[in-house]
Amino acid sequence: MKSKKYLYGIVAVAAAIVVMLIIYLVGKPDVTIGSKSVDIAVTDDEGYEKQYFINTEAQYLKQVMDELEQKDFKYSGEEGEYGLYVDTVNGIKADNINAYWAFYVNGEYCNYSIDRQPVNDGDVFEIVYEEIK
Repeated sequence: MKSKKYLYGIVAVAAAIVVMLIIYLVGKPDVTIGSKSVDIAVTDDEGYEKQYFINTEAQYLKQVMDELEQKDFKYSGEEGEYGLYVDTVNGIKADNINAYWAFYVNGEYCNYSIDRQPVNDGDVFEIVYEEIK
């Protein structure tokens, strides 16, 4: 009698484990290369625009830009009091007196430097060479 109860207990535990495994496998998110889709448009000093599209796990814009270096995107800058200041994009240097590289996210001016600018799924960034008027 005790052995039947013991056997029923083992079967019940095994069934519970199988049910939990099925729930886990059915409910887990699909694995994709990068869960965030991000677009970046770079407009240079002559008005030429180049588009970059990437799927990423990056938390900040700088990380996305670092990943894009594999797709012929280049940038450089200097660390400053407010974070990384980008002065060169794709070989075009803003002279810091008459021009600068402006960063926009979803049509709004970025409030943070690129190393602090958060990245969300579906974000559209614009990096625009702008002259100071």
